[in-house]
Amino acid sequence: MKTKIVKDLMVPLSEYATVSEDSTLYDAIIALEEAQKKFDQTRYRHRSILIYDENRHITGKVSQLDVLRALEPKYDEMGKGIPHHGFSKNFLRSLREQFSLFDKPIEEICQKAALLKVKNIMYTPVEGEYVKENDSLDVAVHRLVMGHHQALLVTKDGDIKNIVGILRKTDVFMEICEVIKSSGL
Repeated sequence: MKTKIVKDLMVPLSEYATVSEDSTLYDAIIALEEAQKKFDQTRYRHRSILIYDENRHITGKVSQLDVLRALEPKYDEMGKGIPHHGFSKNFLRSLREQFSLFDKPIEEICQKAALLKVKNIMYTPVEGEYVKENDSLDVAVHRLVMGHHQALLVTKDGDIKNIVGILRKTDVFMEICEVIKSSGL
């Protein structure tokens, strides 16, 4: 895998959905839709929106899960430290009932999107979510696997203020599949 580098598989920043920190969730959804229309239709669609500050530096991202959590603020009352797997159906139902989660019509809940600022719901990437554009693919795969990340932000020369793209797990997976198929096993 050392023959491929991150830059070979990344989605350039110019092709990804981006909005400013002061944008609303509604604005972010529209930006995502527009970016998807322009994106290569043979590749997986984008699943997140990158957020930039007043200097146009990427400061965060909003994922599908972030959108769902933002529409129901009671999830924050439950705490973010709760493990996300292994719950029984009965336990999940009791949590939903106890906290009255999503107890209003979805149309009413989604009207909040016009008011929610992305800076209040975005996820701020941590150190392990960055990779250099000239790193070999094995470096990126290791970070994706060990960090359970959906994507990595790609930097120019390791400068986190200079994001040049995003390396998505789906693109790495497709590349791995192609290599497996070409090996003729």
